[in-house]
Amino acid sequence: MKNQNEQIAMRVARNSIIVNIGLSGFKLFAGIFANSAAMVSDAVHSITDLVSTVIVIIGIRLANAEDDKEHQYGHERFECVATLVLAGLILAVGLGIGWSGVQSIISGEYIFSEPGVLALVAAIVSLIVKEGVFWYMRTAAKKIDSSALMADAWHSRTDGLSSVGSFVGILGARMGFPIMDSLAAIVICLFIVKTAVQIAVESLGKMTDRACDDKTVEAMKETIMAQDSILSIDALRTRMFGNKIYVDVEIGVDSEVTFKQAHDAAHRVHDAIESEFPKVKHCKVHANPIETAAKE
Repeated sequence: MKNQNEQIAMRVARNSIIVNIGLSGFKLFAGIFANSAAMVSDAVHSITDLVSTVIVIIGIRLANAEDDKEHQYGHERFECVATLVLAGLILAVGLGIGWSGVQSIISGEYIFSEPGVLALVAAIVSLIVKEGVFWYMRTAAKKIDSSALMADAWHSRTDGLSSVGSFVGILGARMGFPIMDSLAAIVICLFIVKTAVQIAVESLGKMTDRACDDKTVEAMKETIMAQDSILSIDALRTRMFGNKIYVDVEIGVDSEVTFKQAHDAAHRVHDAIESEFPKVKHCKVHANPIETAAKE
């Protein structure tokens, strides 16, 4: 499963790189040929998608490396590190777009010569392609539960949003309202910054031993109590480790049973949790004795 997920991520990342190379080249050509500074800037933004996808590839490869002496619990958090880097990149891109819009309005540099129709076509093509890439990557990211690939999907959507700004600005310039480009850039900046913060918060949660959601915890409790010889759940702790889960549980068993019987009960809980919850990388079970009858 681990290798299969990595193969899916690598295939999606590779396809994304191919699409971005073609799209960046087309947008750069359209920007230069149609005399559109907005489209040239949009092309440069698309090139950053190539960088982000390379970061994803590195992060996922490191996260899927086998446990070793220095990392005995695995390397899953490397994907969280890659996700944080991507969140920072998305944030920088968003702030850059917003700041350029503010500077353009203050300085009056938003007034430029009328761009050609090809620039409008390029903006529309970019929006359609990048939205398609977003859903393609998002679907794969949810399938393999990859935070880095999901972050890259959202980065792809920010490129699509910047194309919306380019379209508005180019259309506005052709209609005699070039300031629309700068205003659109500021609005888009807010959406991009919000996305970057959400991605960073989610990734930090996976790096700081955040517990599972309540629904998952309740399902685990039901699974534990469904096993034979379990009288109670004395403690149940979960923590996220990248996209994996570690579980520590204390169960109550009859104090009169043998050590082997208590061990077998704990083992049944261990096997049930790890088999019914694929994200659980390891479940540690401790059995506590419970007095079931008053001693004479």
